[in-house]
Order: sequence, then structure tokens, then C-alpha cells
Amino acid sequence: MFWKKKSSGTSEPEKMPGPQPISESVGKVISEKWGIDPDVARLLKSVISRNGNSKTSIRIFDESDCLANGVQIKNYATFDPHPELVVFEGSLDETTKQTDLVEKKKDHLKITLLNEKEILDKIEALAQPGSTVFFYQAQGSQHGGPLGMGANIIELNPTYPEKGKKYNVYSADVVNGQPVRVGSKMFDSNKSRELAKWVQTGHHKRWYS
Repeated sequence: MFWKKKSSGTSEPEKMPGPQPISESVGKVISEKWGIDPDVARLLKSVISRNGNSKTSIRIFDESDCLANGVQIKNYATFDPHPELVVFEGSLDETTKQTDLVEKKKDHLKITLLNEKEILDKIEALAQPGSTVFFYQAQGSQHGGPLGMGANIIELNPTYPEKGKKYNVYSADVVNGQPVRVGSKMFDSNKSRELAKWVQTGHHKRWYS
């Protein structure tokens, strides 16, 4: 932590700045160096720590990922006990405007989106009662994952056909690429094609932080 001098001549800790959207220049570096869609890169946020000269330390993070992990980001120091949540880390030179970053959370934002047929194939491939498949989502009330809004889980109903419909549908947060804290059943369905169409409406390019 850095310090500032009070008018009385004594010093007190200077408050670290809170989270801010990344700058256009930082977003450009991330997009060009790591091949991340510029529209997705700009959804990231940053926290900084000034060290008294022209260079500023920076940590870049995905707010949705932090929410899924139950961590509220207040400032740069919040990540000291949670380094696994930092996506990029490095420094900014406020004089030259140069950015030096290292990728800490590899390929966090990269994903190959599935089309409706590919989703359908995965659903219909479920063979064992109780088996599941999940799809990352860019819409919904959950958090985490490369699309920002958790995942939908499709389960082959273990009691079908004696009880209930063939597929059960759940939503969940995503941590480290996997669904966690699976919620209550959203609905059930016998129609795999309609289910695939529904999943695909939220399985698209990320729009939200």
C-alpha cells in the first residue's frame, strides 16, 4: 500500500482505487496478443496499485467469475488471497502508455460456440439414467464461465419413463469451467429438439460483464 502526506506533516495510507472498466488501450493489447474478441475483452475490469513512479501495477479480472466464486472485489489487494481469479496481471506506464501483461488464467474467455444441431447431438447422446451434459450461457441469473452467465444442465431423468419427462433442466454457476451450486429444476421436457433450440438462445457471444 502507498502513502500520502497529511497537511499536519503525518502520513496515512492512501485508499486504493476500486474496480474500473479496462481502458481501450489495454483492451486492444488483450485482443491482439491473446486473440480475444474485442467486444468480449472490453467486459473485463481492472484494479490498480500505484507505486509512486510512472509505473502502475494492474490486475484484470472477470467480475462474473468473481461472483461465481463468492468474492467481492474492492481493490487491488482483494486478489492477494485470491490470485486464481486474476485473468491478466502486469503494469502500466502512465508516461509512455505502454502495457506489460501476463496471462494468469489461461484461455478463460475462449470458447467454441455450438450450433443448434451440435447441442441436439449432445443431448440425444445421453444414454445412462442420471447422466448430464451442460452448456455455457450468456443469458440468465447465474454467474461464471466463458459466456458470463453460468450454465444450463440437461439431465436424462433417472426415473423416466416410470415418472416424469425424459429430460430435466437445471441452471448453475460455473467455477473453473464446471457447474457448481446446481439450482432447483427449472423445467422438464420430452422434446430434445425444442430443448436444443431453447439452450441455443442463450448460448451465444457474450454481451455482459
